Amino acid sequence: MTTFKLPAWTCRNRIEPALVVVHKSRMWENAQMKSILIVDDEESLRVSLSALISRNGYHALTAANGKEALALLQQETVDVAFVDVRMPEMDGIELTRALGKARSPVTVILMSAYGSLDDAREAMDAGAFDYITKPFKSDEVILALTKALQREGTRTDQSPRDSVVAKTIHSGIVYASSSMKQVFSLIEKIARVESTVLIIGESGTGKELVARAIHDQSNRSMAPMVPINCGAIPENLIESELFGHKKGAFTDARADKAGLFLEADKGTLLLDEIGELPLLLQVKLLRVLQEGTFRPLGAQQDMRVDVRVIAATHQNLEEKVKKGEFREDLYYRLNVLPVRLPPLREREEDVLLLIDYFIHRNNQRFSSKVTGITNEARKMLLAHSWPGNVRELENVIERAQVLADGTRITKDDLPSNFQQKENVVRTTLDSDDLSIKKAVRMVEEELIRKALQKTGGNRTNAARLLEISHRALLYKIKEYGIS
Repeated sequence: MTTFKLPAWTCRNRIEPALVVVHKSRMWENAQMKSILIVDDEESLRVSLSALISRNGYHALTAANGKEALALLQQETVDVAFVDVRMPEMDGIELTRALGKARSPVTVILMSAYGSLDDAREAMDAGAFDYITKPFKSDEVILALTKALQREGTRTDQSPRDSVVAKTIHSGIVYASSSMKQVFSLIEKIARVESTVLIIGESGTGKELVARAIHDQSNRSMAPMVPINCGAIPENLIESELFGHKKGAFTDARADKAGLFLEADKGTLLLDEIGELPLLLQVKLLRVLQEGTFRPLGAQQDMRVDVRVIAATHQNLEEKVKKGEFREDLYYRLNVLPVRLPPLREREEDVLLLIDYFIHRNNQRFSSKVTGITNEARKMLLAHSWPGNVRELENVIERAQVLADGTRITKDDLPSNFQQKENVVRTTLDSDDLSIKKAVRMVEEELIRKALQKTGGNRTNAARLLEISHRALLYKIKEYGIS
């Protein structure tokens, strides 16, 4: 077995250098090698990508444009083609359609330096299997290639899917988007300091996983990380849960209890949904953060602990401070190192990667044999706004995989609310009906439905998002017959 170091090409579309392990015996098994075609009008990218693919045990072919690629296919059999979107004469979308109609259809992975969700959708409509944006890392290329080969029922002994998918996972979070790369770059900087961290993000974005990543990379990783959801415990019990109590401190206190602060000593305590913590307990929490001491219920003496606190919330704590619902001094004490998690709608390039990851994981859990999703289902998933974020996507894929009859998830396997919706505003503007009253009703009803969906039916939070009173929201829900 030999290890090569790939050169760092200096062009703007360079592939970042990587160590690639190659089995010598495989390099000469030309009869079993899969042929990979690279179509790009930039020679530097063709050379670098060809080198990467060859060193991973595949036979690389190159073409400078679409016409050259089609001519080459008259002489060679190709399994997968990496095709640049923007090329002279015949662009990548047009070539993708042509390759799909070839005598032996080719699985296409489109490449672009100008990636957008619209481009991705057009690529899927044209029949492309996957879509990657430049500049890309070598792991991203090999991941896309492995998925494409598996789509054709092909398996490789050098890059099994488990190992490739694992390279896209960081502390249990699957991502490739620049926004999440920035999050983990920040995590690496703050993990080894002792300051408190405030993780801000919508429900389902993975706040606890990020807290775990911070803990695992910290000097406290050998000690426990103890999570508690401040909104899930009744107000009369949460003080005892956090700080513990002595026997007889209250009616049901039949024995001493060590609280979660003591349990997390030398480690990390995650206070999830910190915005739900009662004001009286906020005072006690502030004291622990400032002095490192607390007093259990019914105790006569203070106890000292060494705990790093990570807080998480989906609420706007600054607004709660202005309303007197959250202590200003505690907010500033918690908000030393803020980490904002982007919602899934801001991580559009991660959606397809997450879908593939969940399918792969569920196949192991359920012993199912779903290999992917149809283009129709893919478009519907890409068009969804994901108010429930990654958690919603995970549940949708699990449901669809259980219901799927074949090897691919279809649009019929998705929930009914995923059936492609018309744009209410666009439809209204394009119609001949110029009634402002009707247009306002349509938009208002759609916004209320989205707010309720985003808050999981919580009308108080929905009213806050809509910037109307709770009473006004109840009236409009009744008026529009929204369940």
